[in-house]
Amino acid sequence: MELIFRILGIITPVLIVSAVGYGYGKLRKPDITWINRLLTDLLFPALIFSAMASKDFRILEYIPLLIGALALIFGSGAIGWAASRLLGYNPHAFIPTIMFTNVANMGLPLTLFAFGAELMPAAVAIFMVFSLVHFTIGIRICSPSTSLHGILRSPMLWSMILGIVMSLCGFTLPDWLAGSLRLLGDAAIPLGLFTLGVGFASFHITGWSTGIVGALLCPISSLLIAWPLVKLLPMPPSMQGLLLLYAALPPAVMNYIFAERYGQDPGLVSAIVVGGNIASIVFVPFALYLAL
Repeated sequence: MELIFRILGIITPVLIVSAVGYGYGKLRKPDITWINRLLTDLLFPALIFSAMASKDFRILEYIPLLIGALALIFGSGAIGWAASRLLGYNPHAFIPTIMFTNVANMGLPLTLFAFGAELMPAAVAIFMVFSLVHFTIGIRICSPSTSLHGILRSPMLWSMILGIVMSLCGFTLPDWLAGSLRLLGDAAIPLGLFTLGVGFASFHITGWSTGIVGALLCPISSLLIAWPLVKLLPMPPSMQGLLLLYAALPPAVMNYIFAERYGQDPGLVSAIVVGGNIASIVFVPFALYLAL
């Protein structure tokens, strides 16, 4: 019973902030395009870079965890490709929703509430891997004709590259600059949760049957991959739990943004994203039960 109350205490703040955003979105119908751009161009890059350039971030310690994250991405992507071929779904819309989960808006706050601030650098490492693959290979899956020039201009990508270089070289930022970037990065988590709810309020959903298939396939495929990985990879129990948690996360809202931008069935993708986030009410507590 104590574990159940702990799990409820972990997921409740995430659900409440997202619900407030959803209510505000229904009431005011705000244009959050500039907020999404602020998050992807400034706040999340600041969060990534400040965490990776800190004294506590030693990327080589997270190699097994990063291997596990890559296995989740490409393993679930292979399952998504097979499902899209078998069921006749648009692979450019369907596969990214199975591969790329909500590691930012939901994963980071859940990490903070479930494991504490000491595991945030490990969570940022997972976030880095998911974002790096999503903003390169993921965009090409969604839109094969997209120019690499636009991808290489992403602030998220360059914040990760610079963070990796600083971590490998042992460089750290001066306290005044690290504190300023951390202050900007800390704003990304609550604002990301709020805009997640606002975004749901404006989604135009079609194809609920496909949406349900994708919503269930995303966490189930990842959990089936993660379960043997935590037994095989040399990781401490806390990182094993973190990998299980991230395997249970729902599809990322960024999948909808890319689908809308590149004209790949945004209504269908929104059904998968919304359905997946509803299903996460079951899958995330289940993963936390396994992890804790």
